[in-house]
Amino acid sequence: MSRSASLATRVAIGKTIGLVVGLIGFFSLPALYPDVSWQLRWGVLLWYVTVGAVVGLAGVFTRHPVLMLPMPWWVRAPVIGAWMNFVLTFFAHREMTDVIAVVLGPGGSMTSPYWFVVEGAIVAAIIGFFATRFGGEGPGAADF
Repeated sequence: MSRSASLATRVAIGKTIGLVVGLIGFFSLPALYPDVSWQLRWGVLLWYVTVGAVVGLAGVFTRHPVLMLPMPWWVRAPVIGAWMNFVLTFFAHREMTDVIAVVLGPGGSMTSPYWFVVEGAIVAAIIGFFATRFGGEGPGAADF
């Protein structure tokens, strides 16, 4: 645990990086997929802010609460990001399939919309790195 661990700093960093990624998605989606709906654009923007907040909040746990196994940031953050993007892809499967088909071309080997799960893991790993680097981690982060 870092001596200056701060939950507020972790969440702020996570939400800021999530906002940047969400804004990139918000503004680049129409260029990649002209038929994109406003709902999907706003959903991507708000989704990554939420992913950042959850990754920031999870920094309090350095051990799995049930299995008591160590959970360093490089395990914890990608698992959270992958799970959150899996849920997004599961519920917006048609839209995500359309986006990936337009971006990568139809009929290719990478046309599964579940590639967004990998993207979520990568984005969350970046968030986890910076949140841990500048906001610390461990149960002490929740102390006020």
